[in-house]
Amino acid sequence: MSKHLVEIVVIEDEEDILELLEYHLSKAGYAVTGFLSTDRVEQFLEEESPALMIVDRNLPGVEGSDFVAYLRELGYSTPVIFLTAKDQEEDLVEGFRAGGDDYMTKPFSYKELLMRIEALLRRSGALSNDKVKYRDMLLEPRQQRLTIAGTPIELSRLEFKLLLTFVKNPKQVLDRDFLRDEVWGDNTPDFNEKTINVAINRLKKKIDPTGDKDYIVPVRGIGYKLS
Repeated sequence: MSKHLVEIVVIEDEEDILELLEYHLSKAGYAVTGFLSTDRVEQFLEEESPALMIVDRNLPGVEGSDFVAYLRELGYSTPVIFLTAKDQEEDLVEGFRAGGDDYMTKPFSYKELLMRIEALLRRSGALSNDKVKYRDMLLEPRQQRLTIAGTPIELSRLEFKLLLTFVKNPKQVLDRDFLRDEVWGDNTPDFNEKTINVAINRLKKKIDPTGDKDYIVPVRGIGYKLS
């Protein structure tokens, strides 16, 4: 996958740093969208699927890690690199617990940042032309796209992530704790067994409206598996 197809979002309230980040990322071949605050980011994420986000911890009106934790609760799994002047161990731990994937303290080397970005994109599959096939389903994770027997099927982000989790673990019984950790994460408030059951029933209605294909079947007392 060529880099110019890979979009990176940068949220940084210092305009000169944002411009430098946009310059270095664009020069490295990435598509970049920059924000000086979190105000319009959620709306942007509803319409676009960036491969990675670079988020400053010190943002106007909100702590960067709190904003990322909020996005994780909504089901967004976009990899995040935090930028921050906070370099104490407890600050790093707080950032990772909020859903961050990597961390760079200011001032930082742009060369090192680019290397970390590339490594994270490789791990997430964004720099590979990855498609996952199972029976008559074809999933394209980077585009969040699903086709079944050649027909496009519209799924929410959470539904796509749920289906992808099953496809990556075919014929294995996945218990509810595993599904919660993989799909919803640890920070979801008011999470219970019904949350998973409702999400799976919605997913099944979309991918198998007639109930003939039995892609996902319940395993009594444990969870579900992809058949």
